Amino acid sequence: MDTRAAVLDAPGQPLVLETLSLDAPRAGEVLVRLGASGVCHSDLHVRDGHWKRPLPAVLGHEGAGLVEAVGDGVTSVESGDHVVLSWWYPCRRCRSCASGRAWACSGTRAGESLLPDGTTRLQRESGEPVRAYLAIGTFSELAVVPESAAVRVSPDVPFDVASLIGCAVTTGVGAVLNTARVPAGASVIVLGCGGVGLSVLMGARLAGAGPIVAVDRSKEKLDLARELGATQTAASSEEAHGFLGEGADFVFEAIGLPVTIEAVQGLLAPGGTGVLVGLTPQGVPVSLDAYTFVDRGLRLIGSNYGSSDPAVDFPRLAGLYLEGALPLDRLVSHRIGLDEIEEAFDAMRRGERARSVVVF
Repeated sequence: MDTRAAVLDAPGQPLVLETLSLDAPRAGEVLVRLGASGVCHSDLHVRDGHWKRPLPAVLGHEGAGLVEAVGDGVTSVESGDHVVLSWWYPCRRCRSCASGRAWACSGTRAGESLLPDGTTRLQRESGEPVRAYLAIGTFSELAVVPESAAVRVSPDVPFDVASLIGCAVTTGVGAVLNTARVPAGASVIVLGCGGVGLSVLMGARLAGAGPIVAVDRSKEKLDLARELGATQTAASSEEAHGFLGEGADFVFEAIGLPVTIEAVQGLLAPGGTGVLVGLTPQGVPVSLDAYTFVDRGLRLIGSNYGSSDPAVDFPRLAGLYLEGALPLDRLVSHRIGLDEIEEAFDAMRRGERARSVVVF
């Protein structure tokens, strides 16, 4: 079968739309027709060469769609199911998976953009293999993914909203509820109000935290942050610090810049916890004052994929959306076509838009 997809051939080059051949799903695999795919900053990191990944590859890792077929042995989903795709498919056999840390699975080959058998189902007319980024490659009309990457959710959740559960929402809400375990009444500062940062903010509100201060340079994003639960907004970390006196109990960095990561320690109250959610380019160092961390009893932790188990967290987050507890539809700022991804990347570089979503 054929699929129209956005392919990256080399770092720093624009994505190219082309028709690829896609093999049918094998045992343990699922064929999904994408309904929507979010455009995430991780895709931009790969496109611009900040992260080294095997190429050529179909980018995109934040998708939702409809199951069209399943391979032998697949039992968790069937044709007609609505699914959200996980970009870190767990093996369910390694030590991390056995201990409930699916996000840290060491048996997956997602990081190589390969299916569990070490191959890809995509190829060009010439026969050249094309990888699917993180084994799902959601900038494509169709995708063949491992069974554990396709998580069934309610069909009442629109695809554009459901797609964001695949990365931004799980990463942000999970950082609050799973990684940091923010208690009710704790004060929170969120640095960066893109899709992930706004999801952190919604998670903080869900946890009963307060006050919640959102920080971003974009007035449009700060206005949205207020709608989603921020009690105060600020255009800089210095302004944010002024709201909380001694600092915040929790500071979430959701941008991935050295300057904002380094600002975290100065925003924390004594005994506070900084949570790094945004990712820098690989190999970029940051400078922290160890004396301050010891003297003030601070903690700094990282949160990968919201410390989530997609099989558990995806349906839970979808349910919270349907209950009205998580207004995820407000994150979708722009709906675009497959041929507009480069424009979405440009907007991302300028710090614009909460989330662009490709709608198929």
